[in-house]
Amino acid sequence: MQVFRTKSVEQTIAETNEGGRSLKRTLGWWDLAVMGVAVAVGAGIFSVGAEAAAFHAGPAVILSFIIAGVVCAAAVMCYAEFASIMPVAGSAYTFTYATIGEIMAWVIGWDLILEMLMAGSVISKYWGVYLNDFMRLMGLDWNTNLMIGSFHLDIAPIIIVGFFTVLLVLGTKIGARVDGAMTILKIGIVLFVVIVGFFYVKSANYTPFVPPSEPAADVSAAAGGAMEQPLWQWMTHQAQTVYGWNGVLSGAALVFFAFIGFDVVATASEETKNPKKNVPLGIGVGMLLVVVMYVLVAIVTTGMVSYKQLASVDSPSLATAFELVGADWAAKIISFAIVLGLATVVMVLLLGLARVVFAMSRDGLLPRGLSRTGKHGTPAKLQIGLGIVVALVAACFDVSILSDMVNIGTLSAFTLVALAIPIMRKKRPDLPRSFKIPGNPWVPIIVALANLWLMLNLSVLTWLRFVVWLCVGFVVYFSYSYKHALLGTGELDAELERFDRDMRERQVAATAAQTAAARAADGDKAEAVSPAD
Repeated sequence: MQVFRTKSVEQTIAETNEGGRSLKRTLGWWDLAVMGVAVAVGAGIFSVGAEAAAFHAGPAVILSFIIAGVVCAAAVMCYAEFASIMPVAGSAYTFTYATIGEIMAWVIGWDLILEMLMAGSVISKYWGVYLNDFMRLMGLDWNTNLMIGSFHLDIAPIIIVGFFTVLLVLGTKIGARVDGAMTILKIGIVLFVVIVGFFYVKSANYTPFVPPSEPAADVSAAAGGAMEQPLWQWMTHQAQTVYGWNGVLSGAALVFFAFIGFDVVATASEETKNPKKNVPLGIGVGMLLVVVMYVLVAIVTTGMVSYKQLASVDSPSLATAFELVGADWAAKIISFAIVLGLATVVMVLLLGLARVVFAMSRDGLLPRGLSRTGKHGTPAKLQIGLGIVVALVAACFDVSILSDMVNIGTLSAFTLVALAIPIMRKKRPDLPRSFKIPGNPWVPIIVALANLWLMLNLSVLTWLRFVVWLCVGFVVYFSYSYKHALLGTGELDAELERFDRDMRERQVAATAAQTAAARAADGDKAEAVSPAD
């Protein structure tokens, strides 16, 4: 079986011109930057840093954010290089298909579906939780939870998923504009909260900056017991600890959740104008904005109150820090910002999920009917179908236990994309690259190892669930996808021939038009010359 067969870059690009399966290019670099900020700056900016400070790293959570941000930034620069070569939907799946091979591309595509489906469900579920909390803080007696007999239904995820699904069906540009307006307002609120928070900062709270390592209390009694240990600690039989430099690294693995989503931005490459320039620029600007905001929030949170005080609270957050210093008014502002923040995340995840499934369907690894586009240049039926799935999962089930699956799906994709950079450089050095990640091959290899290390800091239980998901994926691949892949049927070669023929015809037509224009210009000049001349 040729499970490591690869598509050429030319075949990959040719697919984007297939009738009825092509996307409309409407996005600029600022749209992509805002999209990256929209998906990365959600409720996590107000909670993840506080949790990592309280239970992992103390004030050194600032370093955890920087470590996670550097690793993520290096990884997304790998995405930017690939996007400058192949501005095609599918992100890591598409890049891996053209370098490492079909079976690994399937694994990544399957992981991305897991990542975005779980993330979309989790975030839309929590949007409803925070919306109800905001209404309570404002004194409104309003709740989105319904009890139908013994069945519990939360209508909030249905509302938010339905709203953004309609926008994405009407056009990616329309959705991006609405998302952008909400994101800018969200950034303004974050900066306002940070600036106010600085007035409550006390330098004594930063000491010790890296707290000494301590044994984790009541590990055996904790939920999940050993299953909640980082995988590398479980494999090496080390005692579970908190704080110290191990805490900084485990904190980095935790806060990495805050940076997920930039791989989603790469899925929009096929809908971006001048993608070879705009995709790297949009990803870079968005990443810089996110790192700065998260580090500022971490500085304020750990400076306002001691990490020990944060650890005394069940679910510490930035709002907790304000409450502990007596600024209860901030809770309402932060609650509103979270509602806005989670809404923008939902839109980008719905977009990314649909584009990954679209790319896999167009290649035949999933049913080809899923990759049909409508009059707005979007895969409308696919977007609606996936929106229904996300909304139902979020509305009817407890999805919080699967949130860690988002991290492992993202990190596995980052790892393979980084490894694919030196492979593509060696395989196709002739390809024009408007952006290159420096230090090839060592920097991409170090990036891959850093992502793998963060994966090893995720819990044993997360790894077990991940393995089960992969096993299901292999069953689907060998029973359906391998047999129906266009690369195996020869249809991609035919598509490439059609693409080459169309390109030659366009070149001939352009040359003829230029020649006709030149002759017409020469004729006009001849008529302008007088007989006396």
